Amino acid sequence: MGIIGSVALAACSSTIFPAPEGTDSSTLAISLLVLANGLESPVYATSPDADPRLFVLERPGRIRILRGASLAAQPFLDITDRVSFGDEQGLLGLAFDPDFRASGRFFVNYTDLDGNTRIEAYLDRDRGDRADPNSGMLFLKVEQPFPSHNGGQIEFGPGNMLYIALGEGGSNDDPQGHGQDATTLLGSILRVDVLDQLAPPYRIPADNPFAQHVTSRPEIWHYGFRNPRRFSFDVNGGFMFIADMGETRWEEINAVPLERGGENFGWSVLEGTECFATNQCVAEGIRFPVAVYGRGDGCSIAGGYVYRGNAVPALRGRYIYSDYCSGWLRTFQLQANGIAGDPVELPVESPGNVTSLGQDSDGELYVLTEDGRVLGIMAAN
Repeated sequence: MGIIGSVALAACSSTIFPAPEGTDSSTLAISLLVLANGLESPVYATSPDADPRLFVLERPGRIRILRGASLAAQPFLDITDRVSFGDEQGLLGLAFDPDFRASGRFFVNYTDLDGNTRIEAYLDRDRGDRADPNSGMLFLKVEQPFPSHNGGQIEFGPGNMLYIALGEGGSNDDPQGHGQDATTLLGSILRVDVLDQLAPPYRIPADNPFAQHVTSRPEIWHYGFRNPRRFSFDVNGGFMFIADMGETRWEEINAVPLERGGENFGWSVLEGTECFATNQCVAEGIRFPVAVYGRGDGCSIAGGYVYRGNAVPALRGRYIYSDYCSGWLRTFQLQANGIAGDPVELPVESPGNVTSLGQDSDGELYVLTEDGRVLGIMAAN
């Protein structure tokens, strides 16, 4: 359990991720194929199980459908009338019920007109290309103190539990101390049971680390985050990957075994692997990132996935991620001891400002850009 103890950590750590080197990058040559353009602030892409469609989120409040390189003219869902779009707010997350084909139910994460986070379920009643915008059911509302650091990712993970990422709410330097406060939902990744609930409320899984705790919120699975916009599960490898955006110095990637809950990831005691506010800090019980990079390499991490698709066989088993400012694509292989080994920068031209990576039901990966494009990661010609 991530409880702060009494060991001091020096401000400079030796565990900083090295400059990409290792495997000859030419063996991992890829290309980026433009599949769609003209979208408005696309921020995420995902698919239900065994579904050929790719669902792309537009931050103002729309979900668009992409079939191959064909973008449907009408949105799958349009809730722009209830979404606050600006700063870091908007429609930020989408997760399909594991039994979506039968239930037609899916969940979204967005900031409402008051700037607060809402987790709602909607229905595709006809199992077609248009969901019912009037079918929304509120499962969770979280008040946000500032219009930044909202997190955004929601995903069904092991045991079909719904995981929800929440940033610490902003503004700068975690002024309200939410990162290290397990009595608030902010600055945490939550884990709740909605699968058997046809309507709110959700249930607390009995094996959540704080399920029986007197003061800590029982929904919390992990805590100690600044803004974990994207996380992903690699079931084959047995790890959950969490990318957390830094304040001024370090962007970080965390990896934790799927079954392990209750970890403290350090913010705002640490930023990356360094003490944040002072030259020395107490860091016993904190789980360190497996990889970090500094502001000389980028400004805002776009967390990704362990590749399990077929289009680029050489990438299988490697975690792939990007950065909003730099637009490079980097990859490493998580070793059995939890070390991010064999780091490589993929030999491909930057597509620009990368807002997110996405994954379809076949495990293929996509790159989304601020200028409105969706690009597929393909093997080089």
